[in-house]
Amino acid sequence: MDSPLSQGDTFLHRLDPRVKVSASFFFAVLVAVERRWTPLAYAAVLPVLLASFLGPRAVGRRLIPVNGFLAMLWLVLPFSYPGHKLLSLGPITATREGVGWALMISIKSNLIVSTSVGLLGTSPIFHIVHALHHLRLPSKLTQMFFFSFRYIHVIYQEYLRLHRAMKVRAFKPRNDLHTYRSYAYLVGMLILRSYERSKRIHQAMLLRGFRGTFWTLHHFRARRSDIIVGAFLGLYLGGMVWLSL
Repeated sequence: MDSPLSQGDTFLHRLDPRVKVSASFFFAVLVAVERRWTPLAYAAVLPVLLASFLGPRAVGRRLIPVNGFLAMLWLVLPFSYPGHKLLSLGPITATREGVGWALMISIKSNLIVSTSVGLLGTSPIFHIVHALHHLRLPSKLTQMFFFSFRYIHVIYQEYLRLHRAMKVRAFKPRNDLHTYRSYAYLVGMLILRSYERSKRIHQAMLLRGFRGTFWTLHHFRARRSDIIVGAFLGLYLGGMVWLSL
């Protein structure tokens, strides 16, 4: 269930998850709404420090899916956003404003994801959910997040099993009505299996005394180091706000 990054006993792993969750949230909000380059350059300090602490390869490997999605953005936005001409590829024209927005979105996405990996990825999912509960997030929202994370791989394994069963029956995808119908059946069966599994899980939880609350035996206690790091991160985020004014 947990990322390999969450297994460790470093200072970053021992940091109070409430501090990490709060810092990740406010960092993401401030970076997402920023439209100037100077505050974004300042914001890059934290993810660079985290990457140097955890290892650039470990963080960079987790940025590959994000940048794969951003590659599609680069294929569309520079050529569809109106503005001053930058270059032409036959009948297609890229604009300076389109390239600028694509670059800014790419930088923002990498900053937010790398910071989330460095802060949230170094805590087990149970600690993250516990921290969300302590931060007074709605209980139902917290539980939805936990169950989504907990069972998304189960649904994926169910999909693989159904897909293998289709291949055993000599199914080969083509661009025809039979293929579309087969995939529609696959999606419908996956939804049905997921619903049936969720009912069994809920019944098992009720048998174990679940009443809408996850009870924990150990609660977080803020240490002096947590307070110091929290204050440092608060000043750092305050600097971002000041540069944005």
